[in-house]
Amino acid sequence: MTAEANRNLALVQRFFECYGSGDLETMKQSILAEDVTWIIPGHHPLAGVKRGADEIINYFATIAQANFKAEVLSLSASEHHVVDVHRGWGEYGEHKVDMNWVLVYQIENGRIKSAQNFAADQHVADQFFWNVWGDELKPVPDRLK
Repeated sequence: MTAEANRNLALVQRFFECYGSGDLETMKQSILAEDVTWIIPGHHPLAGVKRGADEIINYFATIAQANFKAEVLSLSASEHHVVDVHRGWGEYGEHKVDMNWVLVYQIENGRIKSAQNFAADQHVADQFFWNVWGDELKPVPDRLK
């Protein structure tokens, strides 16, 4: 593995450390590019492209309300990308989700420039997010205005 790939791998490992501890400020200041994009798949209130570190941090703070957790199963890295496979689960009242997710990160200048998320079962993910947040939750961009 190249030195750049090792640095990218360490960056995503640090991202997961911040995510797991709820340290969203360090994530914003040290890990995410200011103009980062994050693609959340699906047809639910939280789906869509998140643009900028503030919007992504708001998204992570929102899913924390459902006790959403992640356990890394596998990471692989190259000069410009990292791929992670992780178990992601959450619970809110009687509503639960537990499945594997894959994220593809583009790394630029030592920061996460973009990420695209893939759910093992998108229908289950959509149902969970609808059950937890329902249709009263505006998409993140509208809530930040």
